[in-house]
Amino acid sequence: MEARDAVPPFLSLRVFEAAARLGSFARAADELGISAGAVSQHIRAIEEFAGQPLFRRLGRGVELTQAGQAAFTHAGAAMEEMLQAGRAMRASLRGRRVSISAAPSFASKWLIPRLSKFQELYPDVEVRLSADMALTDFAGSDMDIAVRYGPGGYEGLYSERLMTESVVVVCSPRLLETHGELQKPEDLTGVPLIHDDAPERDPSCPTWPMWFAARNLRRADTERGLRFNQSSLAIEAAIGGKGVALAKRQLALRDISDGRLVAPLHEADAPVNFAYWLVWPRGRRFEPAQVAFLEWLRGQVIEGDAVADHTA
Repeated sequence: MEARDAVPPFLSLRVFEAAARLGSFARAADELGISAGAVSQHIRAIEEFAGQPLFRRLGRGVELTQAGQAAFTHAGAAMEEMLQAGRAMRASLRGRRVSISAAPSFASKWLIPRLSKFQELYPDVEVRLSADMALTDFAGSDMDIAVRYGPGGYEGLYSERLMTESVVVVCSPRLLETHGELQKPEDLTGVPLIHDDAPERDPSCPTWPMWFAARNLRRADTERGLRFNQSSLAIEAAIGGKGVALAKRQLALRDISDGRLVAPLHEADAPVNFAYWLVWPRGRRFEPAQVAFLEWLRGQVIEGDAVADHTA
Protein backbone atom coordinates (compact mmCIF):
# COMPACT_ATOMS: atom_id res chain seq x y z
CA MET A 1 0.00 0.00 0.00
CA GLU A 2 1.39 3.38 -1.00
CA ALA A 3 1.67 6.11 1.63
CA ARG A 4 -1.00 8.19 -0.06
CA ASP A 5 -3.45 5.27 0.35
CA ALA A 6 -2.58 4.61 4.00
CA VAL A 7 -5.36 4.79 6.59
CA PRO A 8 -4.60 7.08 9.56
CA PRO A 9 -4.49 5.44 12.98
CA PHE A 10 -8.08 5.41 14.15
CA LEU A 11 -7.56 6.24 17.83
CA SER A 12 -5.29 9.14 16.94
CA LEU A 13 -7.85 10.34 14.37
CA ARG A 14 -10.52 10.27 17.05
CA VAL A 15 -8.36 12.38 19.37
CA PHE A 16 -7.57 14.78 16.51
CA GLU A 17 -11.28 15.26 15.75
CA ALA A 18 -12.13 15.99 19.39
CA ALA A 19 -9.25 18.43 19.83
CA ALA A 20 -10.06 20.21 16.58
CA ARG A 21 -13.75 20.47 17.41
CA LEU A 22 -13.16 21.69 20.96
CA GLY A 23 -10.09 23.84 20.20
CA SER A 24 -8.26 22.41 23.21
CA PHE A 25 -6.15 19.38 24.04
CA ALA A 26 -7.28 19.53 27.67
CA ARG A 27 -10.97 19.57 26.81
CA ALA A 28 -10.43 16.71 24.36
CA ALA A 29 -8.82 14.71 27.17
CA ASP A 30 -11.83 15.35 29.43
CA GLU A 31 -14.34 14.37 26.74
CA LEU A 32 -12.53 11.18 25.79
CA GLY A 33 -11.64 10.21 29.36
CA ILE A 34 -7.89 9.99 28.76
CA SER A 35 -4.91 11.90 30.12
CA ALA A 36 -3.46 15.07 28.64
CA GLY A 37 -0.26 13.14 27.97
CA ALA A 38 -2.19 10.54 25.96
CA VAL A 39 -3.77 13.30 23.88
CA SER A 40 -0.34 14.75 23.12
CA GLN A 41 0.94 11.32 22.08
CA HIS A 42 -1.97 10.79 19.69
CA ILE A 43 -1.57 14.25 18.20
CA ARG A 44 2.13 13.58 17.59
CA ALA A 45 1.21 10.28 15.94
CA ILE A 46 -1.36 11.82 13.63
CA GLU A 47 1.00 14.69 12.69
CA GLU A 48 3.75 12.20 11.94
CA PHE A 49 1.30 10.39 9.71
CA ALA A 50 0.37 13.65 7.99
CA GLY A 51 4.00 14.72 7.66
CA GLN A 52 3.19 18.25 8.76
CA PRO A 53 1.69 20.15 11.71
CA LEU A 54 -2.09 20.03 12.01
CA PHE A 55 -2.36 22.42 14.96
CA ARG A 56 -0.89 25.74 15.97
CA ARG A 57 -0.32 25.78 19.72
CA LEU A 58 -1.72 28.90 21.36
CA GLY A 59 -1.63 30.10 24.96
CA ARG A 60 -4.66 28.21 26.30
CA GLY A 61 -5.78 26.35 23.24
CA VAL A 62 -5.02 25.28 19.74
CA GLU A 63 -6.15 26.18 16.25
CA LEU A 64 -5.98 24.22 13.06
CA THR A 65 -3.45 24.77 10.32
CA GLN A 66 -4.65 24.77 6.74
CA ALA A 67 -3.88 21.06 6.46
CA GLY A 68 -5.59 20.44 9.79
CA GLN A 69 -8.73 22.27 8.67
CA ALA A 70 -8.92 20.23 5.47
CA ALA A 71 -8.52 17.01 7.46
CA PHE A 72 -11.06 18.02 10.11
CA THR A 73 -13.90 18.24 7.59
CA HIS A 74 -13.45 14.58 6.70
CA ALA A 75 -12.61 13.47 10.24
CA GLY A 76 -15.86 14.96 11.58
CA ALA A 77 -17.89 13.13 8.96
CA ALA A 78 -16.01 9.91 9.67
CA MET A 79 -16.68 10.16 13.42
CA GLU A 80 -20.37 10.76 12.82
CA GLU A 81 -20.53 7.66 10.63
CA MET A 82 -18.75 5.65 13.31
CA LEU A 83 -21.24 6.87 15.92
CA GLN A 84 -24.11 5.83 13.71
CA ALA A 85 -22.52 2.43 13.23
CA GLY A 86 -22.14 2.07 16.98
CA ARG A 87 -25.79 2.92 17.58
CA ALA A 88 -26.83 0.38 14.98
CA MET A 89 -24.68 -2.31 16.61
CA ARG A 90 -26.01 -1.66 20.11
CA ALA A 91 -29.68 -1.47 19.22
CA SER A 92 -31.90 -4.26 18.01
CA LEU A 93 -33.49 -2.45 15.11
CA ARG A 94 -36.62 -4.53 15.03
CA GLY A 95 -36.87 -4.23 18.80
CA ARG A 96 -37.05 -0.43 18.56
CA ARG A 97 -38.87 0.00 15.26
CA VAL A 98 -42.25 -0.81 13.81
CA SER A 99 -42.92 -0.74 10.07
CA ILE A 100 -46.53 -0.55 8.98
CA SER A 101 -48.15 -0.38 5.57
CA ALA A 102 -51.58 1.12 4.95
CA ALA A 103 -53.65 2.68 2.18
CA PRO A 104 -53.06 6.43 1.80
CA SER A 105 -56.57 7.42 2.91
CA PHE A 106 -56.45 5.30 6.07
CA ALA A 107 -52.95 6.58 6.80
CA SER A 108 -53.76 10.28 6.35
CA LYS A 109 -57.26 10.45 7.85
CA TRP A 110 -57.12 7.85 10.62
CA LEU A 111 -53.61 6.76 11.58
CA ILE A 112 -51.37 9.83 11.22
CA PRO A 113 -53.55 12.15 13.37
CA ARG A 114 -53.26 9.61 16.20
CA LEU A 115 -49.55 8.79 15.93
CA SER A 116 -48.46 11.57 18.27
CA LYS A 117 -50.17 9.71 21.12
CA PHE A 118 -48.07 6.62 20.42
CA GLN A 119 -44.88 8.67 20.19
CA GLU A 120 -45.64 10.26 23.56
CA LEU A 121 -46.04 6.83 25.14
CA TYR A 122 -43.07 5.22 23.36
CA PRO A 123 -40.60 7.98 22.40
CA ASP A 124 -37.81 5.46 21.75
CA VAL A 125 -39.77 3.49 19.16
CA GLU A 126 -39.29 4.53 15.55
CA VAL A 127 -42.45 4.28 13.43
CA ARG A 128 -42.03 3.75 9.70
CA LEU A 129 -45.26 4.21 7.76
CA SER A 130 -45.59 3.26 4.11
CA ALA A 131 -48.76 4.62 2.48
CA ASP A 132 -49.30 2.53 -0.62
CA MET A 133 -52.29 1.37 -2.65
CA ALA A 134 -50.56 -1.90 -3.52
CA LEU A 135 -50.85 -4.93 -1.26
CA THR A 136 -47.81 -5.44 0.94
CA ASP A 137 -45.38 -8.12 -0.19
CA PHE A 138 -44.10 -9.32 3.16
CA ALA A 139 -41.60 -11.66 1.51
CA GLY A 140 -39.92 -8.82 -0.36
CA SER A 141 -40.10 -6.04 2.24
CA ASP A 142 -39.29 -5.37 5.87
CA MET A 143 -42.89 -4.49 6.77
CA ASP A 144 -44.03 -5.82 10.14
CA ILE A 145 -47.76 -5.17 9.86
CA ALA A 146 -50.23 -4.03 7.22
CA VAL A 147 -53.72 -2.60 7.49
CA ARG A 148 -55.97 -3.78 4.68
CA TYR A 149 -59.49 -2.69 3.84
CA GLY A 150 -61.36 -5.66 2.48
CA PRO A 151 -63.27 -8.86 3.20
CA GLY A 152 -60.53 -10.51 5.29
CA GLY A 153 -59.24 -14.07 4.98
CA TYR A 154 -55.95 -13.31 3.22
CA GLU A 155 -54.06 -16.40 2.08
CA GLY A 156 -50.89 -17.12 4.03
CA LEU A 157 -51.47 -14.26 6.46
CA TYR A 158 -52.85 -13.96 9.94
CA SER A 159 -55.84 -11.60 9.82
CA GLU A 160 -57.34 -9.74 12.75
CA ARG A 161 -60.31 -7.46 12.24
CA LEU A 162 -59.37 -4.03 13.53
CA MET A 163 -62.69 -2.27 13.01
CA THR A 164 -65.84 -2.31 10.92
CA GLU A 165 -66.90 0.42 8.53
CA SER A 166 -70.08 2.19 7.48
CA VAL A 167 -71.02 4.96 5.08
CA VAL A 168 -72.43 8.32 6.12
CA VAL A 169 -73.50 11.39 4.17
CA VAL A 170 -71.23 14.31 5.13
CA CYS A 171 -70.77 17.91 4.14
CA SER A 172 -69.24 21.12 5.39
CA PRO A 173 -71.26 23.23 7.85
CA ARG A 174 -70.86 26.04 5.30
CA LEU A 175 -72.84 24.05 2.75
CA LEU A 176 -75.87 24.08 5.05
CA GLU A 177 -75.82 27.88 5.00
CA THR A 178 -76.52 27.88 1.25
CA HIS A 179 -78.60 24.69 0.83
CA GLY A 180 -80.56 24.53 4.06
CA GLU A 181 -80.54 21.90 6.80
CA LEU A 182 -80.50 18.80 4.52
CA GLN A 183 -82.27 16.70 7.12
CA LYS A 184 -84.11 14.29 4.77
CA PRO A 185 -82.81 12.29 1.78
CA GLU A 186 -85.00 14.28 -0.62
CA ASP A 187 -83.21 17.45 0.49
CA LEU A 188 -80.13 16.21 -1.42
CA THR A 189 -81.73 16.24 -4.87
CA GLY A 190 -80.31 19.68 -5.68
CA VAL A 191 -76.96 19.54 -3.87
CA PRO A 192 -73.59 18.99 -5.69
CA LEU A 193 -72.34 15.41 -5.31
CA ILE A 194 -68.82 14.22 -4.52
CA HIS A 195 -67.88 10.71 -5.67
CA ASP A 196 -65.42 8.38 -3.95
CA ASP A 197 -63.92 6.20 -6.70
CA ALA A 198 -61.24 4.59 -4.52
CA PRO A 199 -60.07 1.32 -6.09
CA GLU A 200 -60.79 -0.78 -2.98
CA ARG A 201 -64.46 -0.71 -3.90
CA ASP A 202 -66.69 -2.72 -1.60
CA PRO A 203 -69.69 -4.08 -3.57
CA SER A 204 -71.87 -3.34 -0.55
CA CYS A 205 -70.66 0.28 -0.38
CA PRO A 206 -73.32 2.48 -2.03
CA THR A 207 -72.59 4.88 -4.85
CA TRP A 208 -74.75 7.96 -5.30
CA PRO A 209 -76.96 6.29 -7.99
CA MET A 210 -77.45 3.32 -5.63
CA TRP A 211 -78.16 5.63 -2.70
CA PHE A 212 -80.88 7.59 -4.46
CA ALA A 213 -82.41 4.47 -6.01
CA ALA A 214 -82.62 2.75 -2.62
CA ARG A 215 -84.72 5.68 -1.39
CA ASN A 216 -86.94 5.81 -4.48
CA LEU A 217 -85.66 9.27 -5.29
CA ARG A 218 -85.26 10.50 -8.85
CA ARG A 219 -82.22 12.58 -9.76
CA ALA A 220 -80.98 12.70 -13.34
CA ASP A 221 -77.41 13.77 -12.61
CA THR A 222 -76.35 11.22 -9.97
CA GLU A 223 -73.19 10.41 -11.97
CA ARG A 224 -72.09 14.03 -12.17
CA GLY A 225 -69.85 15.86 -9.73
CA LEU A 226 -66.27 15.77 -8.51
CA ARG A 227 -64.67 12.31 -8.55
CA PHE A 228 -61.62 11.18 -6.58
CA ASN A 229 -59.59 7.98 -6.57
CA GLN A 230 -58.84 8.25 -2.84
CA SER A 231 -61.39 8.43 -0.04
CA SER A 232 -59.37 11.07 1.79
CA LEU A 233 -59.60 13.43 -1.20
CA ALA A 234 -63.38 13.05 -1.35
CA ILE A 235 -63.54 13.91 2.35
CA GLU A 236 -61.29 16.94 1.88
CA ALA A 237 -63.52 18.15 -0.96
CA ALA A 238 -66.52 17.89 1.36
CA ILE A 239 -64.65 19.85 4.03
CA GLY A 240 -63.98 22.49 1.38
CA GLY A 241 -67.72 22.90 0.77
CA LYS A 242 -67.69 21.35 -2.72
CA GLY A 243 -70.75 19.20 -2.08
CA VAL A 244 -71.99 16.18 -0.15
CA ALA A 245 -70.01 12.94 -0.01
CA LEU A 246 -70.75 9.34 0.90
CA ALA A 247 -67.85 9.01 3.31
CA LYS A 248 -66.44 6.09 5.23
CA ARG A 249 -67.29 7.02 8.81
CA GLN A 250 -64.01 5.80 10.32
CA LEU A 251 -62.07 8.05 7.95
CA ALA A 252 -64.36 11.05 8.47
CA LEU A 253 -64.83 10.60 12.22
CA ARG A 254 -62.16 13.02 13.39
CA ASP A 255 -63.38 15.74 11.01
CA ILE A 256 -66.95 15.20 12.24
CA SER A 257 -65.96 15.34 15.90
CA ASP A 258 -63.86 18.48 15.29
CA GLY A 259 -66.71 20.22 13.45
CA ARG A 260 -65.11 20.37 10.01
CA LEU A 261 -67.83 18.02 8.74
CA VAL A 262 -71.40 17.32 9.73
CA ALA A 263 -73.63 14.30 9.09
CA PRO A 264 -76.88 16.24 8.54
CA LEU A 265 -79.36 13.48 7.64
CA HIS A 266 -81.62 12.01 10.28
CA GLU A 267 -80.93 8.41 9.29
CA ALA A 268 -78.60 5.65 10.39
CA ASP A 269 -75.26 4.94 8.73
CA ALA A 270 -75.17 2.26 6.05
CA PRO A 271 -72.97 -0.64 7.24
CA VAL A 272 -70.71 -2.23 4.62
CA ASN A 273 -69.21 -5.70 4.32
CA PHE A 274 -65.58 -4.66 4.13
CA ALA A 275 -63.60 -3.94 7.28
CA TYR A 276 -60.10 -2.86 8.29
CA TRP A 277 -57.84 -5.82 8.99
CA LEU A 278 -54.47 -6.13 10.66
CA VAL A 279 -52.42 -8.66 8.73
CA TRP A 280 -48.96 -10.17 9.03
CA PRO A 281 -47.26 -13.43 8.01
CA ARG A 282 -48.28 -16.49 9.97
CA GLY A 283 -45.68 -17.52 12.51
CA ARG A 284 -44.08 -14.09 12.70
CA ARG A 285 -42.58 -13.29 16.10
CA PHE A 286 -42.88 -9.71 17.22
CA GLU A 287 -40.41 -7.69 19.25
CA PRO A 288 -41.61 -5.38 22.07
CA ALA A 289 -41.95 -2.39 19.72
CA GLN A 290 -44.40 -4.20 17.44
CA VAL A 291 -46.33 -5.63 20.38
CA ALA A 292 -46.66 -2.16 21.91
CA PHE A 293 -47.86 -0.70 18.63
CA LEU A 294 -50.50 -3.39 18.14
CA GLU A 295 -51.84 -2.93 21.67
CA TRP A 296 -51.93 0.84 21.19
CA LEU A 297 -53.70 0.49 17.84
CA ARG A 298 -56.41 -1.70 19.35
CA GLY A 299 -56.87 0.86 22.12
CA GLN A 300 -57.34 3.64 19.57
CA VAL A 301 -60.21 1.71 18.02
CA ILE A 302 -61.96 1.48 21.40
CA GLU A 303 -61.54 5.24 21.87
CA GLY A 304 -62.81 5.84 18.35
CA ASP A 305 -65.91 3.77 19.02
CA ALA A 306 -66.69 6.00 22.01
CA VAL A 307 -66.33 9.11 19.85
CA ALA A 308 -68.53 7.53 17.16
CA ASP A 309 -71.29 6.87 19.71
CA HIS A 310 -71.08 10.51 20.80
CA THR A 311 -71.25 11.91 17.27
CA ALA A 312 -73.90 9.53 15.92
